[in-house]
Amino acid sequence: MYDLPPDLDRLHTLRTWHAMWLDRIDQAIQAAQQEHEAQQAQERRAAAPPPPPAWVVGLHDLTGTPEEVHQGGCTMWARRRRKPVPREEARRPLADGLRACEFCKPDTELGLLE
Repeated sequence: MYDLPPDLDRLHTLRTWHAMWLDRIDQAIQAAQQEHEAQQAQERRAAAPPPPPAWVVGLHDLTGTPEEVHQGGCTMWARRRRKPVPREEARRPLADGLRACEFCKPDTELGLLE
């Protein structure tokens, strides 16, 4: 029957040998799956856009002069030109009278208004 040995001892030996190989194959599949998942996660991280800066100064399209301060994630900036700035560089122009976005309210978030 299927070119298998007729005696019980050799059949058990073949069964043990094949079980050992199935275990090794399962381990190789698991390792390959983990590697594949790690590679996919790395590709997703590389493809993800960087997080927005915390603060942004909107610049005039033609002159490049500062016009308005926004929180970094604000979607209401009509101007395409912008400059990411650290917290203190966002506070200073607001304190000097530069307009704050009325939607994201950076002046409130920066503690200039209560």
